[in-house]
Amino acid sequence: MLIVEVLVGGLTLGGIYALIALGLTLQYGVARIMNLAHGEVMIAASFATYALFGAGVLNPLAAFALALPVGFALQWLLYRGLLAPLVRRAATPAALEVDSILATFGLLFVIEGVLLVLFGGGYQSYGFLAQGVSVGGTPVAANRLLAAGVAAALCVAVYGGLAWTRWGTAMRAMANAPRFAHLVGIDPRAMAALAFALGGALVIGAGVLVSMFLPFSTSQGVAFTMKALVIVILGGVGNVMGCLAAALLLAFVETLVARFIDPGLTLAATFLIFLLVLLVRPQGLFARRVAR
Repeated sequence: MLIVEVLVGGLTLGGIYALIALGLTLQYGVARIMNLAHGEVMIAASFATYALFGAGVLNPLAAFALALPVGFALQWLLYRGLLAPLVRRAATPAALEVDSILATFGLLFVIEGVLLVLFGGGYQSYGFLAQGVSVGGTPVAANRLLAAGVAAALCVAVYGGLAWTRWGTAMRAMANAPRFAHLVGIDPRAMAALAFALGGALVIGAGVLVSMFLPFSTSQGVAFTMKALVIVILGGVGNVMGCLAAALLLAFVETLVARFIDPGLTLAATFLIFLLVLLVRPQGLFARRVAR
C-alpha cells in the first residue's frame, strides 16, 4: 500500500534527521559551537561501519552499540583539544561563533579529504537485513524498520534525559541563560563539553543507521549539515521538541515530493519550507527555546 510506503519512509528518514538535528541542537544551543563538520562526522561513521562490516569485524548493530560511547569520547576530546581554547579566548558569544565556524569549516575538509583518500569519491553500500518484511501487506526492507525503531528509541531516551534528569535540567538552563548558569552551581565549561560530546555521539549513531539502508559518499556530509541547520532553525534553536517535530515534518515532505513529484526536487522543497517559515515565523515553528 502506498500509505505504508510513505509512513515507513517518512518515519525512517525522520528518525535519522531527528538524531542529526538533536546533535546540532546540543552543540549549538548549549555549547554555542556552530559545527560545520557535523555531516562529515556522520558520513565518517557510515564509512567506518562499512569497513568494519566488510572486514567481518562487526555487524552494524554491534557497531551502533559501540559507536555511542566511542563517539562520545572522541567528540569530548575534540572539544577539549580544539574548541575549548577558542571558548577561553573568545571575548563575546559572537566571536566564539565566528571562531567555531572557521575551525569546524577546516575540520570539514580534513575529514572529507581523509575519506576521499581511503574510500574514493563514489557511492558505497552493503547488504544487511535487506529482506522484505510485510507491513500492512506491503513489503518493507527490514533494515529500514530497524533503523526507524532504533532512532525513535534513542530520540525518546535523549528527550527523557533532557526533560527529567539533573544533567538535562542543567543543559536546558545553559541553553536559556548561559551567562547565569554558574549562579546555580553549573560549571558552564564542563556542561558545554558534555553537550558537545553527546551531540557528536548522536550524529555518529545516525551515521551507522544511515549506512544500513542508504548508499553514501564522501560528498554527502554538507547536505546533511544543511538539513540539520534547517531543522534546528525551523524548530527553534535549543528547542528539543521543536527539533523532533521539524525533523518529522521535513522527512515527510521529502518523502512525498520524492514519491509523487521528483526525487531531484527534495532539496528544493526543504529550502522552500525553510524560506516560508523565515518569512512567516522567523523564530521557528515553536516559540519556546527548550522542551518541558
